[in-house]
Amino acid sequence: MIGKNLKILCWNVNGIRAVRGRGFLDWLYRESPDILCLQETKASTEQLDKELLQPRGYYTYWDYPEQSKGYSGVATFTKGKPLKVQNGFGAGKLDAEGRTIIAEYPEFMLFNVYFPNGKKDETRLQYKLDFYDAFLKIVDPLKEKGRKLIICGDFNTAHNEIDLARPKQNENISGFLPIERAWMDKFVAHGFIDTFRHFNKEPNQYTWWDVKSGARARNVGWRIDYFFVTDNLLKSVTKAFIMPDVSGSDHCPVG
Repeated sequence: MIGKNLKILCWNVNGIRAVRGRGFLDWLYRESPDILCLQETKASTEQLDKELLQPRGYYTYWDYPEQSKGYSGVATFTKGKPLKVQNGFGAGKLDAEGRTIIAEYPEFMLFNVYFPNGKKDETRLQYKLDFYDAFLKIVDPLKEKGRKLIICGDFNTAHNEIDLARPKQNENISGFLPIERAWMDKFVAHGFIDTFRHFNKEPNQYTWWDVKSGARARNVGWRIDYFFVTDNLLKSVTKAFIMPDVSGSDHCPVG
């Protein structure tokens, strides 16, 4: 597609216009990923300047809610043009918040997904769980057909106790609820592999830190941003990593 050694990065930027003012484009050109998947862009295309809309050397694809400007949103930057790009699952209300871009390449399908946050109330938690289930109904049949899938994004759930600094204190908080973790268990049981944990079993590896409490300086965080692949792609993955030194957002990039 783009080259033998493919570098794919994923980052919840918590506002692409905000992170643009903190050196985002310099970082992008320096890292030069073949593909970059962004979540929580919080912008429609008409709100972006020309270089942000079309960085040098990249095709860009955007999904965002038409009704709620400054909320949610995902973007995929790619050096090689995909065969096909689709926004959303084709699942009605679950597509309304601009959370999904599916890019199809000759070698694989790439899902860039910003999964909902369930902390606000029971209604949002149910929306999150419905979104999880709809997502699984999309990827399971593709996997069964032998398609090679890469899934990345902010899942808004820490899977296991190793994936957050204070599991006991957060077991009744959305993002670490038993029902959310059970879905992550099911996802893995269906043959989707957490690439970071495939290579790294160490604790204290996080991708999100609460800003208000200054948690990042103390590394009191959560690992909620992931890359998953189907097992037929695992042998092609040579490295998986977190980039905690990259600032600009309350999340850091993963690759």
